[in-house]
Amino acid sequence: MSEEQHDAFRSLLGAWSLGACPPREAAELEQHLRACPECAEESARLRDAAGWLALDEPLDQPGSLRQQVMDWCLARRPAELPVPTWGMPYTAETAKLDALLRDLGPEEWQEVAELPWHGGTERLRPAEVLGRLTAVDGVLALALGLPDPVSAAVGTPTVSSTAPAPAVEWRVPPQEAAVAPRVPPQGGPYAAITARTARLLADQAGLPPQSVRSRWRRQTHDLVRSASLAPQGSAPVDLGFAVLPLRDAFVDRALECFVHGEDVARAVAYPYDPPAPQHLRQMVELVVRLLPRALAGLRTARRELAGVPGAPAGSGPGDRRLRLVVDGPAAGEWLVPLDGQEAGPPGGEPVASMVLDGLELCQLAAAHRDPDRLPVGEHGDRAAVREVLHALPLLSRP
Repeated sequence: MSEEQHDAFRSLLGAWSLGACPPREAAELEQHLRACPECAEESARLRDAAGWLALDEPLDQPGSLRQQVMDWCLARRPAELPVPTWGMPYTAETAKLDALLRDLGPEEWQEVAELPWHGGTERLRPAEVLGRLTAVDGVLALALGLPDPVSAAVGTPTVSSTAPAPAVEWRVPPQEAAVAPRVPPQGGPYAAITARTARLLADQAGLPPQSVRSRWRRQTHDLVRSASLAPQGSAPVDLGFAVLPLRDAFVDRALECFVHGEDVARAVAYPYDPPAPQHLRQMVELVVRLLPRALAGLRTARRELAGVPGAPAGSGPGDRRLRLVVDGPAAGEWLVPLDGQEAGPPGGEPVASMVLDGLELCQLAAAHRDPDRLPVGEHGDRAAVREVLHALPLLSRP
């Protein structure tokens, strides 16, 4: 064989190792390899290298790796200002959303994400989603003594960082709870938050998306840093739909950040992991604590709509309970009072049991699932189970 033919076969080794040679050339080259030890050795090296390039294993590290590294680092050197447990879900979810946003190109920033809630569906670009998160997170900023990103002219809710923690105050506008309108309301408990969001979106309309992202991220860092100086988390925060202690408000914001991060990820076809199990458990616990108030508000709204006189439903200690069993990483079991915030005297069997996945519970509370299509295990009073399922989406808001 001439030197020229040998060089021609050798030039094909790279394509052959990647399976990119036409069948005729591949057959001729393989015949040559059987007679040429030099080319056979080089082809073996190239084929091994090509095998490493074709691994099916994902390059992304598992979501638990970051937590493992952080735990190891903190064991070696404790944080000077440790983030309280109730602030960890918000810390993780804002970091995860920021990682998604960091990868977006110019065209992806123009995609439209759909944000369902019990009153309809909003359609926002990623930068506008950040504006919405920034506006509502600004209420937490006020509770921590930080600057509010929204002008006070909007009618920002006032909070006190020294007042005692309030009991959860649930607010459900009668017309919204009863008939679930398909357009955002102009008044009611959502008015202040909606106005804040509209003002901030108008303010940031001319900014590049990365500038919007920087403003949002800077605020999240400030919130987490300030939360580390207020470990009790007792300051009341008025989120419009409810007044929550700061510690619960942080978990609420973590849940909303995850839900809307997933909305953005779906719009740009980006993979998005669920919350870590220990963080999801905190979100589930908050949803469960809010559920009795949502049920009471739903019934009161129905009574008012029907013009039925008498005391609001759920105004006193209740007798009926529902056993809620949560499966999955946030597994747990709760007895949910159906007729009021208090469970009444201990004893007595629950009138019904309901079993569902913890992540699906949170998605339903965000109105991202259809209560009539959700896979649910149920036993006992089916009407009670159905009522709980239809009350959960009322926890969502614009």
